[in-house]
Amino acid sequence: MQRWERREAMPVHRHLHDRQGSVFAFRSELDRWWVSRGQRLTLEAHGDSAPAQPASAAAAATAAVTPSPVPSGPARGWLWLGAAAVITLLAAALVWLAHRSEYLWRSPLAEARFVPLDFTGTEQAAAISRDGRRVVFLASREGQIDAWVHEVGTGDYRNVTHGQAHDVVNPVLRVLSFSPDASLVSVWTKEASGPNSTAAGIVALPSAGDGPPRPYLRPAAEYDWSHNGTRLVYHTTAPGDPLFLREGSAPPGRPDRRIYAAPTGVHCHFPLWSPDDAYIYFARGVPPDTWDIWRIRPSGAGLERITRHNTRVTYPVMLDGRTLLYLATDTDGSGPWVFAVDVERRRPHRISFGVESYTSLGGSVDGRRLVATIGNAHSSVWRLQLGQEHGAAVAEGGPTLLSANGSAPRLGSDFLLYTASLGGRDAIWLRSQGASRAIWSSPHASVMGAPALAPDGRHLAFSVAENGKTRLYAMERDGTHLRVLSDSLVLRGNPSWTPDGTAVVSAAVHEGEPRLMRFFLNGDAPLLLVQEYSLDAVWSPDGRFLIYSGPDVGTNIQLRAAGADGRPFPLPGILLPRGARRVAFLRDAQTLIVLGGELGHKDFWLIDLASGARRVLAEMPEDFDVRDFDVTASGSQIVFDRVQAYSQLVLIERGP
Repeated sequence: MQRWERREAMPVHRHLHDRQGSVFAFRSELDRWWVSRGQRLTLEAHGDSAPAQPASAAAAATAAVTPSPVPSGPARGWLWLGAAAVITLLAAALVWLAHRSEYLWRSPLAEARFVPLDFTGTEQAAAISRDGRRVVFLASREGQIDAWVHEVGTGDYRNVTHGQAHDVVNPVLRVLSFSPDASLVSVWTKEASGPNSTAAGIVALPSAGDGPPRPYLRPAAEYDWSHNGTRLVYHTTAPGDPLFLREGSAPPGRPDRRIYAAPTGVHCHFPLWSPDDAYIYFARGVPPDTWDIWRIRPSGAGLERITRHNTRVTYPVMLDGRTLLYLATDTDGSGPWVFAVDVERRRPHRISFGVESYTSLGGSVDGRRLVATIGNAHSSVWRLQLGQEHGAAVAEGGPTLLSANGSAPRLGSDFLLYTASLGGRDAIWLRSQGASRAIWSSPHASVMGAPALAPDGRHLAFSVAENGKTRLYAMERDGTHLRVLSDSLVLRGNPSWTPDGTAVVSAAVHEGEPRLMRFFLNGDAPLLLVQEYSLDAVWSPDGRFLIYSGPDVGTNIQLRAAGADGRPFPLPGILLPRGARRVAFLRDAQTLIVLGGELGHKDFWLIDLASGARRVLAEMPEDFDVRDFDVTASGSQIVFDRVQAYSQLVLIERGP
């Protein structure tokens, strides 16, 4: 025993072998030693004044710290089993919590291989056959947009439409599909029956590319075959985009069964069967930017909402019974991106990143091979001079470039407002005397639509989206005195000023649809102006009425009018192609400048509001895609933005 061990009276014992320092002690002896040592320390600290502890108390203290006998034999086994059970339960709880929170969620494209295809051109609206061996897409060559078929694994690309399908571009529909055996390619097309035509249908051509188009499914806009090939779901362009089910076993002449129709103003696109044919998925919403994925039973029962984006949602694809991919924009309008969702848990995950956006998506029946078009868009601002010929407005020459970057232009007396990027963030720019400068920008907010110039030319209003919310701002033309007019409503479309400059009119979601409201500069509560679906108000020069766009009707938009008090104002029936909501008055309240033509290419037209007569004002080059524009008060000049899209076809191989 060591000297200090003897001094402290430690109850240690030594093994009798040649290993030095090998000691041991019993726990009961150590406990008694610790109690006695504590008593001794107390006496040393208090000297003779320390109260003596009765022997019975010391014995009780010793008994209190004496441990119970350690279980042995069967009792110890039960303790181990109990501990193992607790550990197992804790592990199971952690797994359950991780599964419930999708902490362990993994992207279905995490190990996918992306293979760009070598077709020269700008591709869009891609689809793939059920067996994944053929791809069809739209592409433009020599000024003509056609459908092309590609045999996967080869360099073979063949034109199957040869200019025989007209006006086939429609980004809000799946315009191309294969028949179940891939022998036919179906193409959505708008029938050329005049500017106010809403007729559309689906034609089919041999995928081998050696035959004329023939009617396939009219008046349907989109369709999908069940996986067993016995049932067909499709929707028409009637109000509510009603979904119909056709049974292959039904006797001839039996009408197709309608299983669902949305309320007027709400649309249903991209129908898609689930792998077990138990559900039909589709995109449901209000154009242009309030959509989500829903599903319904083939019987028409059990309508369910799957996602809650309230943005532009397109191209759903089922990978398996629970995994759904689709494209969706962010609340600020950026994208579209690829999202994935477990249709039972319903928590979307964005799985595409970077600067590229996705414009279409398709998948094979087993979900192992996908096809997508990935691209970018660039916008620039151009000018078109107008003149007079026999008292009528005409275009003088072709368009000239004003700014290599920019969109949504608005004209002042001697300046131009437009939106453009500033170091990766949205900004509003003012161009005057050949120089441009940013007057507003934000690192987190995105400008919605175009800024609106007040009648005095010194103030402007604009809407932004930020962190899932929308705000309406007003400020001086030089960017000072910024203030919020609204931050609690869901705004839509472009704002405009009332003729007296005391309020800003903008659409906000009310009772499930956008409706025009007045937002007052003096802080008064906003007031509903129009009691129906209404977007993008434009006031007449005399201030008597405003024109706005109503809901989409098939592939068209209907123009309507209201007086300054919000009551209906007489207007001849005017339909414009989808994507042409922007209109402007030319000098007086009788002549309107609009965008007319096909969905993928539009020209400037004039409409006489007294008679409804229209004529072409200026034809744009084939490679000009105009989205927004403005005209000077004198009617001598139009400024507009030109959008150029660049996209590439990509195969996505997920493997077994």
